[in-house]
Amino acid sequence: MHIRLINPNTTAGMTATIGEAAKRIAAPGTQTSASNPESGPVSIESHFDEAISAVGVLEEITKGEREQVDAYIIACFGDPGLMAARELTRAPVIGIAEAAFHMATLISTRFSIVTTLGRTGIIAEHLLDNYGFSHHCRRVRAAEIPVLDLEEDSDAALVRIIDECKRARDEDNIGAIVLGCGGMADLTDTIAEAVGLPIVEGVTAAVKLSEALVGLGLGTSKHGDLAFPRPKTFTGSFAALSHQAFPLK
Repeated sequence: MHIRLINPNTTAGMTATIGEAAKRIAAPGTQTSASNPESGPVSIESHFDEAISAVGVLEEITKGEREQVDAYIIACFGDPGLMAARELTRAPVIGIAEAAFHMATLISTRFSIVTTLGRTGIIAEHLLDNYGFSHHCRRVRAAEIPVLDLEEDSDAALVRIIDECKRARDEDNIGAIVLGCGGMADLTDTIAEAVGLPIVEGVTAAVKLSEALVGLGLGTSKHGDLAFPRPKTFTGSFAALSHQAFPLK
């Protein structure tokens, strides 16, 4: 079983963090690999960043299809390009926000999210609505740190995340906390020890869900809206996608 984790931003250090977290949690015999697009934003902190990064995600999916990857994880909490990525493959494709929400509801009746910036918290609220988890989430909180601080000023960032998680524990009447950024993938144990609540992190949650889906022989349905895209002509910088024949699995 080969699971490919796609970091939609172009920061290689964050890709390495995500990859290491996946390797630690994967079952024996599961191969994991991590990649990021060559072009795109260095961090994803807005709808604009997500829209640009989605193209890179789809390019990474097409590369993975040539390598016969068994499952894909989109390792950004906005799940950019998720539905489009599912159109390109029969393999399971999981977004880390979606994975974390599912896992949190299996161990608690209410959870809060602690993310990086307030504006990305609004994006998380949209995802909660779209995925049907709004009634499970008490509050979306922000530590108000830029995403790249997780790489460049990690100690200070960790302190602010833990402080916000403690406020969630004390004020929100919850049973678990969801971490709202793929760059937090290596912080779960430290935060859980400091806060004393179950901490659900989307990268590792998505790895275990991917293993389960592949083990069950379940892949993305090719009936209905997730069928392969209809071949057509693209122009300009996307001309190479014209009449592309997507590999079948």
